[in-house]
Amino acid sequence: MDNKLKLYGFNNLTKSLSFNIYDINYAKTKQHKDEYIEYIDELYNADRLTQILTQVVDIIGANVLNIARQDYDPQGASVTMLICEEPIEPQHNQTDESPGPLPESVVAHLDKSHITVHTYPESHPDNGISTFRADIDVSTCGVISPLKALNFLIHSFDSDIVTVDYRVRGFTRDTHGMKHYIDHEINSIQNYLSEDTRKSFQMIDVNVYQENIFHTKMLTKKFNIDDYLFGSGADEFSPEELAWIEKRLKREMQEIFYSRNLAQIPDL
Repeated sequence: MDNKLKLYGFNNLTKSLSFNIYDINYAKTKQHKDEYIEYIDELYNADRLTQILTQVVDIIGANVLNIARQDYDPQGASVTMLICEEPIEPQHNQTDESPGPLPESVVAHLDKSHITVHTYPESHPDNGISTFRADIDVSTCGVISPLKALNFLIHSFDSDIVTVDYRVRGFTRDTHGMKHYIDHEINSIQNYLSEDTRKSFQMIDVNVYQENIFHTKMLTKKFNIDDYLFGSGADEFSPEELAWIEKRLKREMQEIFYSRNLAQIPDL
């Protein structure tokens, strides 16, 4: 696609990037579960999520118009940002006493986009697995692209499984009246991942090219049991218990990655 494409008016394409990021842990005892909640509250509270999303806004070249955020009891948080592509500082012709512009020439007010994040901490009732999920949506209009935020978002969370959806909606029209349903080249979300990200995850794609819909699932290749335990870590468990916990953690990850329930692992 020609980057110098001359459009008729505003770029009306909507580019939407959606994440589900899963952080899996093991918290069997009440003390471990309390430590897990403390970990979630510290790492994924509304203040930190706001910091992350503010950095995303800078990365994609947008501006923050409004922020709404909320922490929940007993845990979880949500943050929503309304953003725009145009600078939010008023220009001279917006503040002097001359007549204002006609409605059809006011572009910035049409250039609304948003970023949202919602968190869903969950502790399973019987096997100690605690699965934290963060849902993130970055939706932009115009020339700015949410794809620039891919690597930053993935590495801002303890990501064991990531599912990513990217879709370009609508159309924009050039000065010859031709409709354009996408304004950039893409055949996989993986094209926009850094080399270290691609090396860190097992990935599969499900794409619908004719509809400009792209989907990638990612499963971490790294597994260190100490990264998933609370308390004093591996020292609290026997080798047999650690092997059993590892099997349960990996089964949880595989079930989420493949979107299906797998065979149960017998208790010790």
